[in-house]
Amino acid sequence: MRPARTASGTPGVPGVPGVPGVPGVRISVVICVYTEERWDDILAAVDSVRNQSLPAQETLLVVDHNARLLRRLKDHYGDGDDGSDADVGAEADADAGAGQRVRVVANVGPRGLSSGRNTGIAVSGGEVIAFLDDDAVAERDWLRHFAAAYADPRVLAVGGRTVPVWASRRRPVWFPEEFDWVVGCSYRGLPPGRVRVRNVLGGNASFRREAFDAAGGFASGIGRDGDKRPLGCEETELCIRLARARPDALLLIDDRAVIHHKVPAARERFGYFRSRTYAEGLSKALVTRSVGAQAGLETERRYTTRVLPAGIARGLRDALLGRAGGAGRAGVIVAGVAAAAGGYLVGAARARRGGPRFTVAAVPDPSAPDPSAPSAHARADDGPARSRHESTHESRHESTSRREGAA
Repeated sequence: MRPARTASGTPGVPGVPGVPGVPGVRISVVICVYTEERWDDILAAVDSVRNQSLPAQETLLVVDHNARLLRRLKDHYGDGDDGSDADVGAEADADAGAGQRVRVVANVGPRGLSSGRNTGIAVSGGEVIAFLDDDAVAERDWLRHFAAAYADPRVLAVGGRTVPVWASRRRPVWFPEEFDWVVGCSYRGLPPGRVRVRNVLGGNASFRREAFDAAGGFASGIGRDGDKRPLGCEETELCIRLARARPDALLLIDDRAVIHHKVPAARERFGYFRSRTYAEGLSKALVTRSVGAQAGLETERRYTTRVLPAGIARGLRDALLGRAGGAGRAGVIVAGVAAAAGGYLVGAARARRGGPRFTVAAVPDPSAPDPSAPSAHARADDGPARSRHESTHESRHESTSRREGAA
């Protein structure tokens, strides 16, 4: 018997009422925040979610150990302080319009982006959890494109395209598009359209809830909850872990799901570029020690053997044609590869000596004490909150200071 075709146009997938062609997926959007310096950016990010053509079930602002920001956001969005905002699956107020509800919660784990995301997963009620950076705004059809991809039940993660918004209003002439990942954006060399990938990029990504049930949450100590360097790779490690737990899973990027991400002036400088590429090498060493070089460097091999040589050739050609910055871009690509390789070698050497370490947790227990409460604040850095299940990988991170320069 042929399955019934529904409003989404996909067999067996119910459609969203009034939204033809989109499967009926309830999406919670998580925005992790940590500083009042981004107050206007946070409000803009929330507004972009509220204005989606496909309404979110809720927007969750997860505040990373900043009691003043927590209180200010709760005052702004009308959230109470009785702790009820941490209840998993809490229903929206009856008079709350579709996509308008904002919940403000405290990160119940240790400081950092990974723990903040895990808290968001724990307290969210959607079948799909989408993540948006606190200094980015989503285009109106962002969630609609995510939802459409989930019509296939094999799809467990969908990412989008992140466009840089430069503080100087234009790309630095020396900055190669092949390295836009340095500032948290989609880079030249990613395949166009809706395509299968090894991993999504964390600031513009979504996951089915069952992905976290299968593979656990984001790892603490590998990304920007660790050392002062602008580390990364937490979403890479999670996606590889997910593919191992669910070999049938599809992970996609749809370049129509677009967000615009601010790039501050400090990240337009070569010093940040060099630091970030070096830190990426350190993070990749942690990932490959955990998952093996074949999985951990699969995408990077194509990137370094095809995408970057093409970028160097393009830069040299531009230089020969007298176009500004061509030789500089070619040189910066070489410098970026050298810095990342250096970081990888240093990270691999540290790993062989028994460090560093990172921990993978499912999600924090939302019934754990709220760390924003006065009694809990003194214990904010004592360690992670209770989790449903967790496992430890083979390394130990060196510090747990506040992330800097996280794109």
